[in-house]
Amino acid sequence: MSTIIYPSPIFGPVHSRRLGVSLGINLLPADGKVCTFDCIYCECGFNADHRPKQKMPTREEVAAALEAKLKDMKANGPHPDVLTFAGNGEPTANPHFPEIIEDTIRLRNEYFPDAKISVLSNATLIHRPKIHDALMKVDNNIQKLDTIDPLYINKVDRPEGEWYQVDQVIEGLKRFQGHVIIQTMFLKGTPTPPTPNTQHPTPVNYDNTGEEYVAPWLEAVKAIAPQQVMIYTIDRETPMQGLQKATHEELDRIRDRVLALGIPCTASY
Repeated sequence: MSTIIYPSPIFGPVHSRRLGVSLGINLLPADGKVCTFDCIYCECGFNADHRPKQKMPTREEVAAALEAKLKDMKANGPHPDVLTFAGNGEPTANPHFPEIIEDTIRLRNEYFPDAKISVLSNATLIHRPKIHDALMKVDNNIQKLDTIDPLYINKVDRPEGEWYQVDQVIEGLKRFQGHVIIQTMFLKGTPTPPTPNTQHPTPVNYDNTGEEYVAPWLEAVKAIAPQQVMIYTIDRETPMQGLQKATHEELDRIRDRVLALGIPCTASY
């Protein structure tokens, strides 16, 4: 199993299926993963396999590294379409996230004013007022909602601890008042967990493409009224073996149902 641990605090640029030429901003340690989820499909692997020893980058370190990279890109290219907060886990977990957003907006305006700022988040910390307010300032506030079924969330997204309540997350997403993009991973498979200490020692069916998952998810999306929905499927090797892509036909069918609600939606295969 191969996993991707990103440099910190800046990596790329890379070409994103959904965002274009993306300069990555990783607010987490460069030697491991820090996340409030432990998703079975995460390209960075399982949390327990990548415990970091280094610290998170400081606000000053992020600003200095970002400005140096933007200066280089201004002189030598390429022109970024987007500056994307992503990397080795949940970016809003960095205690300086709100201040780093302020610095990034300032530097973006100075060097590439037409580039967008995106945050890829799992929505676990949006209840914190400072996190909410910071996310309201970025162009693409991209928040995960893979399903509204608690059992599926617990076996696929695997929140760290017992605190995650999907109903509260949906209410938090509503509070963005439309300034939010919902991102949902659709997948299938009956994998066998690779390690004996997994939460699920026997094969479990994973499939959120069926009507019992899609219909209530659509109702939640309608209630949230986001500016856009991004649906996608597995693109890289996953830490849990045996997972499968959702098909083009399945993604297209779900995309068309979102579009029928009057909400823009893209599908990435």
